[in-house]
Amino acid sequence: MNTRFFRSMLVFVSAAGSSAILLAQSTPPAQTAEIEAAYTMAIEKRTDAIIQELALNDSAKQARLHDLITNQYRSLRARDEAIEAKLKSGGKDPKVERAGMVQEMSKPLHEQFLAKLGSELTPEQLAKVKDKMTYNKVKVTYDAYCEIIPNLSDADKAKIMELLKAARDEAIDGGSADEKSAIFQKYKDKINEYLNAHGHDVAKAYADWNARQPKPTAGEPEPAK
Repeated sequence: MNTRFFRSMLVFVSAAGSSAILLAQSTPPAQTAEIEAAYTMAIEKRTDAIIQELALNDSAKQARLHDLITNQYRSLRARDEAIEAKLKSGGKDPKVERAGMVQEMSKPLHEQFLAKLGSELTPEQLAKVKDKMTYNKVKVTYDAYCEIIPNLSDADKAKIMELLKAARDEAIDGGSADEKSAIFQKYKDKINEYLNAHGHDVAKAYADWNARQPKPTAGEPEPAK
């Protein structure tokens, strides 16, 4: 097996998730096998990290959760494959049609997955699984709002957390990192609308926060954006 190719595919799959199948459909069988092996390695790594975060002492439960989570990743990829196949057959606006199909096909997968997790885990542990599947975006984004927007009230903070948790619940169905980020952005827009309607100027707060950040010294490169 070409090691360089395999590593590049692993990076691709980790970042793009289900989109790897599109490449697989147009590649020779040997490369398709490598892509599949890379995908399996990627979801095994993600699943192991989730189970490690839970710190369980029950090996049987660990095995059940391992199969449950990896199967969910594969189910989401199969969903995306089915959607892409339907879109290729033609129809209405692909973007609009895809959104509707994702919502419809995700609902049973989402409900079954959470029900099975709930039978194995406490609510606190279930929240950890959701956080790991969405790159801890709830905490990262919440902390950023608290740092950037001055004088947030307890009610403001509660609303921010409420919307971020709603984003997390939707984003666990995302088939790629980009899809998860897009879902969180949709809810961040809602948060910004709420804050602007409740006495805050979000755009000014961001501008003021950026102005307070340390500037690079002479000869030091600008940070990547």
